[in-house]
Amino acid sequence: MARYVELGVLDAGLTGQDWVRESGAEVHEVGAFIYAKAGFRPVRWVLAVPNDSPVQSPKDLDGKLIATEVVNLTRRFFDGYGVKPIVEFSWGATEAKPPELADAIVELTETGSSLRANGLRIVETVLTSTTALVANLKVWNEQPEKQRKIEQIRLLLQAAMDAAFRVGLKMNVPQEKMERVIGVLPALKRPTVASLSEEGWYSVDVILEEKQVRDLVPLLREAGATGIVEYPLNKVIF
Repeated sequence: MARYVELGVLDAGLTGQDWVRESGAEVHEVGAFIYAKAGFRPVRWVLAVPNDSPVQSPKDLDGKLIATEVVNLTRRFFDGYGVKPIVEFSWGATEAKPPELADAIVELTETGSSLRANGLRIVETVLTSTTALVANLKVWNEQPEKQRKIEQIRLLLQAAMDAAFRVGLKMNVPQEKMERVIGVLPALKRPTVASLSEEGWYSVDVILEEKQVRDLVPLLREAGATGIVEYPLNKVIF
């Protein structure tokens, strides 16, 4: 499919990098975005079997039935072990298939909770992958104007991800407390400081990780900041 589109964001089910490997599509990877449903981290395709299965290694599955959405990836994985299981495409509910409909599965997981809930254990990781933004290879190589626009999309996507776990803090600070407040603040570079209409008072604006706010706000209050406002961010561009 990706041979005939100019741009795609590959996510859900097959993440970007493993979709490209599975399909063999000739695309240019513009950017990888490390995130998943439960957090900012890669996901894994894993080989899993029922808890009571005697299987301890991929080599134990020679001639056995494997259910998966990534048939080609799975076959190449087992080729590395010199074994030939029967690999069948799974249309969904893959975790529910062992042991009646499959001896093992190769399935996408982030935390492993769904596998555990279905009485499965991981034998080995087949592939670690992330979501990716990909572009048609010919378009990327031969159309500079479209390449520039695609790069702009990558920039905005990354900016949205960078903003997801950050917030802004705005506060008013009297001049005599400024040095103390600035000393408390973490910042990407330096906080923004602007004069207020009332002489001797300043507005201080800073971007920081959301997890820092709980402990930081009381310290700022003690240092002399007032009118402290926390606000969400849509995009942060470094």
